[in-house]
Amino acid sequence: MPLVSTKEMFEKAYKGGYAIGAFNVNNMEIVQGITQAAMEENSPVILQVSAGARKYAKHNYLIKLVEAAIMETGLPIALHLDHGENFDICKACVDGGFSSVMIDGSKYSFEENIAITRQVVEYAHAHGVTVEGELGKLAGIEDDVNVSDEDAQFTNPAEVEEFVSRTGVDSLAIAIGTSHGAYKFKPGQKPRLRFDILEEVSKRLPGFPIVLHGASSVPQEFVAQVNQYGGSMPDAIGIPEEMLRQAASMAVCKINIDSDLRLCMTAAVRKHLCEHPDHFDPRQYLADGRQAIQDMVRHKIRDVLGSSGKA
Repeated sequence: MPLVSTKEMFEKAYKGGYAIGAFNVNNMEIVQGITQAAMEENSPVILQVSAGARKYAKHNYLIKLVEAAIMETGLPIALHLDHGENFDICKACVDGGFSSVMIDGSKYSFEENIAITRQVVEYAHAHGVTVEGELGKLAGIEDDVNVSDEDAQFTNPAEVEEFVSRTGVDSLAIAIGTSHGAYKFKPGQKPRLRFDILEEVSKRLPGFPIVLHGASSVPQEFVAQVNQYGGSMPDAIGIPEEMLRQAASMAVCKINIDSDLRLCMTAAVRKHLCEHPDHFDPRQYLADGRQAIQDMVRHKIRDVLGSSGKA
């Protein structure tokens, strides 16, 4: 089975009231952990690659890892570029075998965002690749994306129809209160998602797939485990999983998850090395990291996304 488009995935997810997990990948163990969990749950899955991951692991290595995952699992898997910052990187991923790309023009004016997004859509659609656009700005840091709290902006529902109509995008990332990274809220600040914005967007774009970025929940047990084995992470407050499940039951068809994976893998590796200081074989401690990824993704698919049995 080759890589699949997100188009059919999202159509089924919208009708079924669930979301597809879009998990960021950086190396073999992360790919294996994600796809093994998806296979166990019989869930479709999106493997997404950031600009930082392409620099670290190299484009061709990532492509071959994903191809191997498809051979091993037989699952419908989409390979997606996360936060493409310009036309050139989107074009490189389209030409290089990705089945989906995101062009993030949220830092530009509304008209400039439309122009660059439309340029990517025209090229990608001519090659059978789907495109995700973004309206609104999420706070936080993820690789090269860095937006301060002061510069963050909720998506304006009044703009979504014009944006989708003029660009031709296949899905739309919106800002309703999620943010990139582990540290999403200030001390004492209560997590809150603007479901009123999501509802208004879905009314204006009936049946259209919506995307949530910055949706890691940052389980505190992993923060504690990192600190127990030599780390110094402050308490990190993520998005409550019940809020994400509610969003998945509405118009949200794709939920991005990255920080949770980094955190659980780091915690597992730290624990292994502290408990086995004589181990120096990467296969030993990375196996624990891979298992932590697998357990986390299984939980997300089953209890948050609702995509078990939907492959």
